[in-house]
Amino acid sequence: MSVQLPDSRPFKVSFPHMGNYSIPVKLLAEQLECEIVLPPKMTRRTLEVGARHSPEFVCIPFKYNLGNYIEALEKGANLLIQAGGGCRFGYYGEVQEAILRDLGYDFGMVRLLGGWKLRDHIGDFKRVNPRLTMLRALKAYKLALRQTQALDRIEDYVRRNAGFEVQDGAFEEVHEAFLGELDTARDMRTMAEIESRYLGELEAIPTERPDDLLRIGIVGELYVLMEPFSNLFVEKELAKRGVEVHRFVTVSNMVEHGGRKGPAHVDDLIARSGDYVRYHLGADGTESVSMTYQLMQEGFDGVLHLKPFGCMPEVNAMASLQRLSREHTFPILFISYDAQTSETGLKTRLDAFCDMLRMRRQRPGTAGAIASGEERSTA
Repeated sequence: MSVQLPDSRPFKVSFPHMGNYSIPVKLLAEQLECEIVLPPKMTRRTLEVGARHSPEFVCIPFKYNLGNYIEALEKGANLLIQAGGGCRFGYYGEVQEAILRDLGYDFGMVRLLGGWKLRDHIGDFKRVNPRLTMLRALKAYKLALRQTQALDRIEDYVRRNAGFEVQDGAFEEVHEAFLGELDTARDMRTMAEIESRYLGELEAIPTERPDDLLRIGIVGELYVLMEPFSNLFVEKELAKRGVEVHRFVTVSNMVEHGGRKGPAHVDDLIARSGDYVRYHLGADGTESVSMTYQLMQEGFDGVLHLKPFGCMPEVNAMASLQRLSREHTFPILFISYDAQTSETGLKTRLDAFCDMLRMRRQRPGTAGAIASGEERSTA
Protein backbone atom coordinates (compact mmCIF):
# COMPACT_ATOMS: atom_id res chain seq x y z
CA MET A 1 0.00 0.00 0.00
CA SER A 2 1.27 3.44 -0.84
CA VAL A 3 -0.12 6.95 -0.40
CA GLN A 4 1.43 10.12 -1.73
CA LEU A 5 -0.70 13.22 -1.32
CA PRO A 6 -0.61 16.10 -3.81
CA ASP A 7 1.07 19.37 -2.90
CA SER A 8 -2.00 21.41 -3.86
CA ARG A 9 -5.39 21.39 -2.15
CA PRO A 10 -8.29 20.86 -2.25
CA PHE A 11 -7.90 17.25 -3.33
CA LYS A 12 -9.60 16.32 -6.59
CA VAL A 13 -9.73 12.54 -6.78
CA SER A 14 -10.06 10.36 -9.88
CA PHE A 15 -9.82 6.69 -10.87
CA PRO A 16 -9.93 4.65 -14.10
CA HIS A 17 -13.11 3.44 -15.74
CA MET A 18 -14.06 -0.24 -15.81
CA GLY A 19 -17.54 -0.79 -17.15
CA ASN A 20 -20.14 0.96 -15.00
CA TYR A 21 -18.32 0.27 -11.74
CA SER A 22 -17.45 3.97 -11.46
CA ILE A 23 -20.88 4.25 -9.78
CA PRO A 24 -20.01 2.28 -6.59
CA VAL A 25 -16.39 3.46 -6.66
CA LYS A 26 -17.62 7.05 -6.66
CA LEU A 27 -19.74 6.29 -3.58
CA LEU A 28 -16.62 5.05 -1.80
CA ALA A 29 -14.55 8.01 -2.99
CA GLU A 30 -17.09 10.40 -1.48
CA GLN A 31 -15.84 9.29 1.95
CA LEU A 32 -12.54 11.03 1.21
CA GLU A 33 -14.45 14.34 1.24
CA CYS A 34 -12.73 15.35 -1.99
CA GLU A 35 -14.07 16.65 -5.25
CA ILE A 36 -14.54 13.70 -7.60
CA VAL A 37 -13.31 14.14 -11.16
CA LEU A 38 -14.42 11.26 -13.37
CA PRO A 39 -12.36 10.68 -16.52
CA PRO A 40 -14.25 11.43 -19.73
CA LYS A 41 -16.22 8.61 -21.28
CA MET A 42 -13.95 6.08 -23.01
CA THR A 43 -13.11 6.99 -26.59
CA ARG A 44 -10.48 6.05 -29.14
CA ARG A 45 -8.47 9.03 -27.85
CA THR A 46 -8.25 7.36 -24.42
CA LEU A 47 -6.46 4.40 -25.94
CA GLU A 48 -4.33 6.49 -28.30
CA VAL A 49 -3.09 8.76 -25.51
CA GLY A 50 -2.43 5.83 -23.17
CA ALA A 51 -0.66 3.78 -25.85
CA ARG A 52 1.50 6.72 -26.94
CA HIS A 53 3.07 6.98 -23.49
CA SER A 54 3.12 3.28 -22.52
CA PRO A 55 5.86 0.68 -22.98
CA GLU A 56 5.29 -1.00 -26.33
CA PHE A 57 4.55 -4.53 -25.12
CA VAL A 58 2.58 -3.74 -21.98
CA CYS A 59 -0.97 -5.14 -21.96
CA ILE A 60 -3.93 -3.08 -23.03
CA PRO A 61 -5.50 -2.54 -19.56
CA PHE A 62 -2.35 -0.57 -18.65
CA LYS A 63 -2.84 1.63 -21.72
CA TYR A 64 -6.50 2.31 -21.04
CA ASN A 65 -5.80 3.10 -17.37
CA LEU A 66 -2.97 5.46 -18.31
CA GLY A 67 -5.22 7.16 -20.85
CA ASN A 68 -7.91 7.57 -18.16
CA TYR A 69 -5.38 9.13 -15.80
CA ILE A 70 -4.11 11.58 -18.40
CA GLU A 71 -7.62 12.67 -19.36
CA ALA A 72 -8.56 13.02 -15.67
CA LEU A 73 -5.45 15.11 -14.95
CA GLU A 74 -6.35 17.30 -17.92
CA LYS A 75 -9.72 17.91 -16.24
CA GLY A 76 -8.03 19.06 -13.04
CA ALA A 77 -7.68 15.89 -10.95
CA ASN A 78 -4.72 15.90 -8.55
CA LEU A 79 -5.18 12.65 -6.59
CA LEU A 80 -5.32 9.33 -8.45
CA ILE A 81 -6.46 5.95 -7.11
CA GLN A 82 -4.98 2.78 -8.54
CA ALA A 83 -5.94 -0.76 -7.51
CA GLY A 84 -3.53 -3.66 -7.81
CA GLY A 85 -4.27 -6.97 -9.50
CA GLY A 86 -3.40 -10.64 -9.35
CA CYS A 87 -0.79 -10.48 -12.14
CA ARG A 88 1.63 -7.88 -13.50
CA PHE A 89 -1.18 -5.36 -13.05
CA GLY A 90 -0.19 -5.25 -9.39
CA TYR A 91 3.04 -3.49 -10.39
CA TYR A 92 1.51 -1.04 -12.84
CA GLY A 93 0.85 1.73 -10.32
CA GLU A 94 4.53 2.51 -9.84
CA VAL A 95 5.21 2.49 -13.59
CA GLN A 96 2.18 4.63 -14.40
CA GLU A 97 3.10 7.12 -11.70
CA ALA A 98 6.65 7.42 -13.08
CA ILE A 99 5.34 7.96 -16.62
CA LEU A 100 2.88 10.64 -15.52
CA ARG A 101 5.55 12.50 -13.54
CA ASP A 102 7.91 12.36 -16.51
CA LEU A 103 5.12 13.98 -18.52
CA GLY A 104 5.13 16.86 -16.03
CA TYR A 105 1.91 16.23 -14.11
CA ASP A 106 1.73 17.26 -10.43
CA PHE A 107 -0.46 14.84 -8.48
CA GLY A 108 -0.67 12.42 -5.60
CA MET A 109 -1.48 8.73 -5.84
CA VAL A 110 -3.14 6.14 -3.63
CA ARG A 111 -2.15 2.61 -4.64
CA LEU A 112 -4.41 -0.04 -3.16
CA LEU A 113 -2.55 -3.32 -3.00
CA GLY A 114 -3.75 -6.32 -1.05
CA GLY A 115 -7.12 -7.93 -0.51
CA TRP A 116 -10.73 -6.93 -0.96
CA LYS A 117 -11.43 -6.32 2.70
CA LEU A 118 -11.95 -2.83 4.06
CA ARG A 119 -9.33 -3.24 6.76
CA ASP A 120 -6.69 -3.66 4.04
CA HIS A 121 -7.19 -0.07 2.91
CA ILE A 122 -8.74 1.98 5.72
CA GLY A 123 -5.34 3.34 6.70
CA ASP A 124 -4.76 4.67 3.18
CA PHE A 125 -8.10 6.46 3.13
CA LYS A 126 -7.55 7.96 6.59
CA ARG A 127 -4.35 9.58 5.33
CA VAL A 128 -6.45 11.41 2.78
CA ASN A 129 -9.32 12.17 5.16
CA PRO A 130 -8.24 11.98 8.83
CA ARG A 131 -11.89 12.47 9.91
CA LEU A 132 -12.91 9.17 8.33
CA THR A 133 -13.98 6.65 10.97
CA MET A 134 -14.05 2.89 10.62
CA LEU A 135 -17.82 2.89 11.19
CA ARG A 136 -18.44 5.41 8.43
CA ALA A 137 -16.09 3.60 6.06
CA LEU A 138 -17.78 0.25 6.78
CA LYS A 139 -21.21 1.74 6.06
CA ALA A 140 -19.98 3.16 2.76
CA TYR A 141 -18.34 -0.14 1.83
CA LYS A 142 -21.59 -2.05 2.45
CA LEU A 143 -23.56 0.48 0.41
CA ALA A 144 -21.07 0.29 -2.46
CA LEU A 145 -21.20 -3.51 -2.39
CA ARG A 146 -25.01 -3.44 -2.50
CA GLN A 147 -24.85 -1.00 -5.40
CA THR A 148 -22.42 -3.32 -7.17
CA GLN A 149 -24.68 -6.32 -6.66
CA ALA A 150 -27.67 -4.46 -8.11
CA LEU A 151 -25.56 -3.39 -11.07
CA ASP A 152 -24.31 -6.91 -11.76
CA ARG A 153 -27.76 -8.50 -11.46
CA ILE A 154 -29.40 -6.05 -13.85
CA GLU A 155 -26.57 -6.27 -16.38
CA ASP A 156 -26.60 -10.06 -16.22
CA TYR A 157 -30.30 -10.03 -17.13
CA VAL A 158 -29.62 -7.65 -20.01
CA ARG A 159 -26.80 -9.86 -21.33
CA ARG A 160 -28.97 -12.95 -21.35
CA ASN A 161 -32.05 -11.35 -22.95
CA ALA A 162 -31.17 -8.27 -25.03
CA GLY A 163 -30.55 -10.41 -28.10
CA PHE A 164 -34.23 -11.28 -28.34
CA GLU A 165 -35.91 -7.90 -27.90
CA VAL A 166 -38.76 -7.15 -30.32
CA GLN A 167 -38.08 -3.40 -30.35
CA ASP A 168 -34.47 -2.42 -31.00
CA GLY A 169 -32.88 -0.56 -28.11
CA ALA A 170 -35.55 -1.38 -25.54
CA PHE A 171 -33.16 -3.06 -23.11
CA GLU A 172 -30.52 -0.38 -23.51
CA GLU A 173 -33.04 2.38 -22.79
CA VAL A 174 -34.13 0.76 -19.51
CA HIS A 175 -30.53 -0.04 -18.61
CA GLU A 176 -29.44 3.59 -19.05
CA ALA A 177 -32.34 4.82 -16.90
CA PHE A 178 -31.38 2.28 -14.22
CA LEU A 179 -27.77 3.52 -14.18
CA GLY A 180 -28.92 7.11 -13.74
CA GLU A 181 -31.04 6.27 -10.69
CA LEU A 182 -28.52 3.88 -9.15
CA ASP A 183 -25.86 6.57 -9.35
CA THR A 184 -27.80 8.76 -6.90
CA ALA A 185 -28.90 6.01 -4.46
CA ARG A 186 -27.31 6.32 -1.02
CA ASP A 187 -29.22 3.87 1.19
CA MET A 188 -29.97 0.15 1.10
CA ARG A 189 -33.73 0.50 0.77
CA THR A 190 -33.49 2.79 -2.24
CA MET A 191 -30.97 0.52 -3.96
CA ALA A 192 -33.18 -2.54 -3.43
CA GLU A 193 -36.24 -0.67 -4.70
CA ILE A 194 -34.40 0.52 -7.82
CA GLU A 195 -33.10 -2.97 -8.57
CA SER A 196 -36.53 -4.58 -8.12
CA ARG A 197 -38.36 -1.95 -10.17
CA TYR A 198 -35.97 -2.02 -13.10
CA LEU A 199 -35.78 -5.80 -13.09
CA GLY A 200 -39.56 -5.75 -13.44
CA GLU A 201 -39.33 -3.28 -16.33
CA LEU A 202 -36.78 -5.47 -18.08
CA GLU A 203 -38.91 -8.58 -17.62
CA ALA A 204 -41.86 -6.71 -19.16
CA ILE A 205 -39.98 -5.97 -22.40
CA PRO A 206 -41.40 -8.14 -25.21
CA THR A 207 -38.94 -10.74 -26.50
CA GLU A 208 -38.98 -13.47 -29.11
CA ARG A 209 -36.58 -16.33 -28.46
CA PRO A 210 -35.96 -18.44 -31.57
CA ASP A 211 -35.86 -22.22 -31.49
CA ASP A 212 -32.23 -22.19 -32.62
CA LEU A 213 -30.94 -19.57 -30.17
CA LEU A 214 -27.30 -19.91 -29.19
CA ARG A 215 -25.94 -19.84 -25.64
CA ILE A 216 -22.38 -18.58 -25.48
CA GLY A 217 -20.25 -18.08 -22.37
CA ILE A 218 -17.48 -15.52 -22.11
CA VAL A 219 -14.32 -16.19 -20.08
CA GLY A 220 -10.89 -14.59 -19.86
CA GLU A 221 -9.01 -11.70 -18.30
CA LEU A 222 -11.16 -9.57 -16.02
CA TYR A 223 -10.48 -6.09 -17.44
CA VAL A 224 -11.30 -6.86 -21.07
CA LEU A 225 -14.32 -8.84 -19.86
CA MET A 226 -15.75 -6.03 -17.74
CA GLU A 227 -14.78 -2.93 -19.77
CA PRO A 228 -16.97 -3.03 -22.90
CA PHE A 229 -15.05 -0.35 -24.78
CA SER A 230 -11.85 -2.39 -24.46
CA ASN A 231 -13.50 -5.52 -25.90
CA LEU A 232 -15.21 -3.55 -28.69
CA PHE A 233 -18.64 -4.16 -27.12
CA VAL A 234 -18.47 -7.86 -27.87
CA GLU A 235 -21.52 -8.64 -25.70
CA LYS A 236 -23.71 -6.23 -27.68
CA GLU A 237 -22.36 -7.65 -30.92
CA LEU A 238 -23.32 -11.16 -29.84
CA ALA A 239 -26.79 -9.93 -28.85
CA LYS A 240 -27.24 -8.51 -32.35
CA ARG A 241 -26.66 -12.05 -33.64
CA GLY A 242 -29.42 -13.53 -31.48
CA VAL A 243 -27.15 -14.95 -28.78
CA GLU A 244 -27.89 -15.54 -25.10
CA VAL A 245 -24.70 -14.23 -23.48
CA HIS A 246 -23.37 -15.43 -20.12
CA ARG A 247 -20.44 -13.87 -18.25
CA PHE A 248 -19.49 -14.86 -14.73
CA VAL A 249 -16.56 -12.57 -13.97
CA THR A 250 -18.07 -9.63 -12.10
CA VAL A 251 -16.95 -7.47 -9.18
CA SER A 252 -19.66 -9.05 -7.01
CA ASN A 253 -18.17 -12.49 -7.60
CA MET A 254 -14.66 -11.19 -7.08
CA VAL A 255 -15.57 -9.76 -3.68
CA GLU A 256 -17.47 -12.92 -2.74
CA HIS A 257 -14.41 -15.06 -3.45
CA GLY A 258 -11.83 -12.64 -2.04
CA GLY A 259 -10.62 -11.49 -5.44
CA ARG A 260 -10.80 -15.11 -6.63
CA LYS A 261 -7.44 -15.73 -4.96
CA GLY A 262 -8.73 -17.57 -1.92
CA PRO A 263 -7.20 -21.08 -1.67
CA ALA A 264 -10.57 -22.78 -1.14
CA HIS A 265 -12.07 -21.16 -4.23
CA VAL A 266 -9.04 -22.01 -6.37
CA ASP A 267 -9.15 -25.62 -5.15
CA ASP A 268 -12.84 -25.76 -6.07
CA LEU A 269 -12.14 -24.42 -9.57
CA ILE A 270 -9.43 -27.01 -10.09
CA ALA A 271 -11.70 -29.81 -8.82
CA ARG A 272 -14.41 -28.74 -11.28
CA SER A 273 -12.10 -28.42 -14.30
CA GLY A 274 -12.37 -32.00 -15.53
CA ASP A 275 -8.64 -32.53 -14.85
CA TYR A 276 -7.75 -29.86 -17.42
CA VAL A 277 -6.13 -27.81 -14.64
CA ARG A 278 -3.98 -29.36 -11.93
CA TYR A 279 -2.48 -26.23 -10.36
CA HIS A 280 -3.31 -22.54 -10.15
CA LEU A 281 -2.42 -20.78 -13.42
CA GLY A 282 -2.46 -17.32 -11.85
CA ALA A 283 -4.89 -14.40 -12.05
CA ASP A 284 -7.94 -15.46 -14.10
CA GLY A 285 -6.37 -18.38 -15.97
CA THR A 286 -7.64 -21.17 -13.72
CA GLU A 287 -11.18 -19.80 -13.80
CA SER A 288 -11.10 -19.52 -17.60
CA VAL A 289 -10.40 -23.24 -17.98
CA SER A 290 -12.68 -24.39 -15.18
CA MET A 291 -15.64 -22.28 -16.30
CA THR A 292 -15.22 -23.39 -19.92
CA TYR A 293 -15.35 -27.04 -18.84
CA GLN A 294 -18.43 -26.38 -16.71
CA LEU A 295 -20.18 -24.51 -19.54
CA MET A 296 -19.47 -27.39 -21.90
CA GLN A 297 -20.98 -29.80 -19.35
CA GLU A 298 -24.06 -27.57 -19.10
CA GLY A 299 -24.68 -27.77 -22.85
CA PHE A 300 -23.55 -24.34 -23.97
CA ASP A 301 -22.99 -23.98 -27.71
CA GLY A 302 -19.56 -22.38 -27.40
CA VAL A 303 -17.24 -20.08 -25.49
CA LEU A 304 -15.40 -16.85 -26.23
CA HIS A 305 -12.00 -16.53 -24.55
CA LEU A 306 -10.97 -12.87 -24.30
CA LYS A 307 -7.58 -11.58 -23.22
CA PRO A 308 -5.15 -8.72 -23.71
CA PHE A 309 -2.37 -9.55 -26.15
CA GLY A 310 0.48 -11.18 -24.22
CA CYS A 311 -1.51 -11.79 -21.00
CA MET A 312 0.58 -14.57 -19.43
CA PRO A 313 -2.08 -16.21 -17.16
CA GLU A 314 -4.48 -16.47 -20.11
CA VAL A 315 -1.71 -17.70 -22.43
CA ASN A 316 -1.03 -20.39 -19.82
CA ALA A 317 -4.73 -21.30 -19.87
CA MET A 318 -4.87 -21.61 -23.63
CA ALA A 319 -3.06 -24.93 -23.92
CA SER A 320 -5.66 -26.53 -21.63
CA LEU A 321 -8.52 -24.80 -23.44
CA GLN A 322 -7.27 -25.97 -26.82
CA ARG A 323 -6.92 -29.55 -25.56
CA LEU A 324 -10.42 -29.40 -24.08
CA SER A 325 -11.80 -28.08 -27.38
CA ARG A 326 -9.97 -30.71 -29.41
CA GLU A 327 -10.91 -33.68 -27.22
CA HIS A 328 -14.59 -32.73 -26.94
CA THR A 329 -15.01 -30.92 -30.29
CA PHE A 330 -16.24 -27.98 -28.23
CA PRO A 331 -16.05 -24.61 -30.05
CA ILE A 332 -13.89 -21.90 -28.48
CA LEU A 333 -13.16 -18.59 -30.16
CA PHE A 334 -9.90 -17.03 -28.92
CA ILE A 335 -9.74 -13.23 -29.18
CA SER A 336 -6.73 -11.12 -28.21
CA TYR A 337 -6.98 -7.35 -27.85
CA ASP A 338 -4.30 -4.73 -28.40
CA ALA A 339 -4.25 -1.11 -29.57
CA GLN A 340 -4.63 -2.19 -33.21
CA THR A 341 -7.52 -4.63 -32.83
CA SER A 342 -10.06 -4.01 -35.60
CA GLU A 343 -13.75 -3.67 -34.90
CA THR A 344 -14.48 -4.88 -38.42
CA GLY A 345 -12.26 -7.92 -37.94
CA LEU A 346 -14.02 -8.78 -34.68
CA LYS A 347 -17.46 -8.58 -36.29
CA THR A 348 -16.33 -10.83 -39.13
CA ARG A 349 -15.02 -13.44 -36.71
CA LEU A 350 -18.22 -13.33 -34.63
CA ASP A 351 -20.30 -13.79 -37.76
CA ALA A 352 -18.26 -16.84 -38.74
CA PHE A 353 -18.33 -18.29 -35.21
CA CYS A 354 -22.11 -17.95 -34.83
CA ASP A 355 -22.69 -19.39 -38.31
CA MET A 356 -20.43 -22.31 -37.46
CA LEU A 357 -22.29 -22.97 -34.20
CA ARG A 358 -25.62 -23.10 -36.00
CA MET A 359 -24.22 -25.45 -38.65
CA ARG A 360 -22.73 -27.61 -35.89
CA ARG A 361 -26.20 -28.25 -34.52
CA GLN A 362 -27.07 -29.85 -37.81
CA ARG A 363 -23.81 -31.83 -37.93
CA PRO A 364 -22.66 -32.39 -34.32
CA GLY A 365 -19.01 -33.04 -33.56
CA THR A 366 -17.55 -31.08 -36.47
CA ALA A 367 -16.21 -27.96 -34.76
CA GLY A 368 -13.37 -27.20 -32.40
CA ALA A 369 -11.19 -24.27 -31.47
CA ILE A 370 -10.92 -21.22 -33.70
CA ALA A 371 -7.73 -19.31 -32.98
CA SER A 372 -6.02 -16.21 -34.27
CA GLY A 373 -2.46 -16.32 -35.54
CA GLU A 374 -1.09 -15.56 -32.09
CA GLU A 375 -2.91 -18.47 -30.50
CA ARG A 376 -1.79 -20.91 -33.17
CA SER A 377 1.81 -19.87 -32.59
CA THR A 378 1.53 -20.44 -28.82
CA ALA A 379 -0.31 -23.74 -28.99
